[in-house]
Amino acid sequence: MALVIAGERSGVGKTTVTLTLLASLRRRDRLVQSFKVGPDYIDPMFHRHVTGRACRNLDPVLTSEAYVQQCFARHSQLSEYALVEGVMGLFDGVKEGAGEQGSRGAEDKNNAQCLTDFASTAHIARLLDLPVVLVIDCSRLSGSVAAIAHGYRSFDSRIKIAGVVLNRVGSDRHLSLLKDSLEPLQLPILGVMRRQDNITIPDRHLGLVPTAELPELNALIDRLADLGDTCFDWQRLLPLLKSESLSPSASSSLYSSSPVRIAVARDRAFNFYYQDNLDLLQQLGAELVFWSPLEDADIPKDIQGMYFGGGFPEVFAQQLAENSSVRDAVKTAILKGMPTVAECGGLMYLCEQIIDFEGKSWSMAGVLPTSAVMGGRLTLGYRRAVALQDNLLVKANTTVYGHEFHRSHLTLTPTQPLFETSRYDCEENMGCEGWGLPANIHASYVHQHWGESREIPQQFLKECLKVASSGMWI
Repeated sequence: MALVIAGERSGVGKTTVTLTLLASLRRRDRLVQSFKVGPDYIDPMFHRHVTGRACRNLDPVLTSEAYVQQCFARHSQLSEYALVEGVMGLFDGVKEGAGEQGSRGAEDKNNAQCLTDFASTAHIARLLDLPVVLVIDCSRLSGSVAAIAHGYRSFDSRIKIAGVVLNRVGSDRHLSLLKDSLEPLQLPILGVMRRQDNITIPDRHLGLVPTAELPELNALIDRLADLGDTCFDWQRLLPLLKSESLSPSASSSLYSSSPVRIAVARDRAFNFYYQDNLDLLQQLGAELVFWSPLEDADIPKDIQGMYFGGGFPEVFAQQLAENSSVRDAVKTAILKGMPTVAECGGLMYLCEQIIDFEGKSWSMAGVLPTSAVMGGRLTLGYRRAVALQDNLLVKANTTVYGHEFHRSHLTLTPTQPLFETSRYDCEENMGCEGWGLPANIHASYVHQHWGESREIPQQFLKECLKVASSGMWI
């Protein structure tokens, strides 16, 4: 068993409730595995900071329904308790078009020609057969809470609503009104969280500020643990959170040595990585060498490949620009043939410049003949991407699924782009994107999860092995 934390909509406090539960469990020295529905990178950072264990993304668009089930089973059995944080509102997903997802495991096609909650929290709860705790923002309602709770409980009979958490409750009188309204439903109140002025996680243009940039985070987590000790009905919650089994022997074996060393940029500027991608590289025989384009004076030695994830290079553009020795080393390595994967923020780093929100220009690695310009427009959504040519990771005409989330655009588009992209949930063409020249790079705004596509990291390591066997890099 495990528990899904869902919201009646975005912004109701799912992440705060989730972190409060996790913090309280860890204070009790409980081993807890967390999961996050959807493609988000930042919420899982907070989970990991609290639990000490990598949070796993559950996303059937980026992977498949079968992979979601396998991932959950594999990791939840290694802990005492398991918890899944949802995304947006409980039933908010994407339209899953007839036929498009057939090979990736769409459910209930006989009951609905097009699922409109595919990849939603409800979808994941059904896939994993888990009960749901509904978080309700009570700051601007009292008696109406019953209508909301009743509607969510009755909307889909396959969803098991275990109870509710009443968030942002203003006073004892307010709580009394809420309880009186919910009483006829006989729906358990599993938690009551009062309005908290001293518990705030700052955010900016792409969501919460990542954990590495919050020096007071530990104090915040302590306050959440204090709150969690008193605001939840632990007698009811603990049995729901209890994992099915504790089986340490089921963990994946990772190779401790390998002739292939991959330099993975990981610091405050580059920290958007799916843990499953990193695990796959290790399982396939790579040694991952983590380093910082912000702080280090040079790229790691004895490497045969580089991986730049997403993040916030625009926030640290000045510091990245000032580290000219690293920028030059990255450019030299790539121009000499170093296989390199760069996603979103990584792509921006390979450009000639980043132009920040204030219009200031900062020099970057200069591998790509274009600049990344920050702007107000948010590009957001799942993508279906078809490879237009053989490239570092996939063959021509291969279809991959990914996610875009950025507020920058490039001043010049590639003459030979990697992908033709479209929205996942309709046929709307989103244009061509991605840089594959020189041929040893794969630079794209589209974030990919490789969990259901092992051939992608395999191909990457195959190219890295060519470098290793050539003896080019010492």
